[in-house]
Amino acid sequence: MSATIKIQRGAEFTRILGLGVARGELAVTNDEIAGPIDSSDEWIRSRTGIVTRVRAVPETGVIDLAEKAARQAIENAGIDASQIDAILLSTITYPHLAAAGAPVIADRLGLTVPAHDIRAACAGYCYGIGQADAMVRAGSAQYVLVIGAEKLSDFIDPTDRSISFLLGDGAGAVVVGPSDFPGIGPTVAGTDGSGAPLVAESNTWLDIRDDPSLPFPTLRQEGPSVFKWASFKLAPVAREAIERAGLTPEDIDAFIPHQANIRIIEQMVKQIGLPESVIIAKDIVDSGNTSAASIPLATERLYRDGLVKSGDIALQIGFGAGLAYAAQVIVLP
Repeated sequence: MSATIKIQRGAEFTRILGLGVARGELAVTNDEIAGPIDSSDEWIRSRTGIVTRVRAVPETGVIDLAEKAARQAIENAGIDASQIDAILLSTITYPHLAAAGAPVIADRLGLTVPAHDIRAACAGYCYGIGQADAMVRAGSAQYVLVIGAEKLSDFIDPTDRSISFLLGDGAGAVVVGPSDFPGIGPTVAGTDGSGAPLVAESNTWLDIRDDPSLPFPTLRQEGPSVFKWASFKLAPVAREAIERAGLTPEDIDAFIPHQANIRIIEQMVKQIGLPESVIIAKDIVDSGNTSAASIPLATERLYRDGLVKSGDIALQIGFGAGLAYAAQVIVLP
């Protein structure tokens, strides 16, 4: 071998430096959506814990939500937008097949940096944190903007009883950068593709091409199967994330899971074995299920309610369509 390839090495440790969020402008109550699904406020609350869900007005797109959250995260990180080296956008609701939404956000921020989308649905934000952590430590970036953004209301059938009444709109963003101490633990991630049909569109674009009489694709799920998978199969993933971070459940200050369903969250707490002292994020009550945006939105709510502070240790786990999942322990910014 006549030559040696030079490699880069980055920061030894990383952490989240700043958080930003954007929520839909409308608070939609259970009473407003119960009629088309032949349901009631009581039924929705008892099955999901949701009282209201946030939804955006028609004029607000998923990229608008993402940009607002991104600018706030950059400001709170104490850096300039020009210092961002890469953008990772986790979303399943950017409505274009031919291109990703992340380059559009980069352009709005005046950047030409590497930017791509992550299509891991409700697990996408945690996937993004894991990728950003690796990029900064590898030296391919110093500051990475990670965004989870969804406008799920664009892809629902108001008469669908399986998932439509759960869903909301919003975005959350963070800046991941170098740190003097370990601020992001190892990411534990995976998929169970055999369950991919459990959360999917009502039909595909190819179906519509072949039969134009078919309706626009909207989201559907097999609720009982998803509930069972999330409630009982993911606790070992969360425990592994704690163990790989060199911690125990007693070291965790806050648990911030994907806001899928209050009963799933409560079951996961029991399965993981978290002590009663751990703060449990329950933003789903007021925001609904916002898929890739739900974890950063829930984190912001904990700050706003005075339940967590900078330096607290949080366990976060995302899970959903795919079936995809990812978890890590972080130090809150």
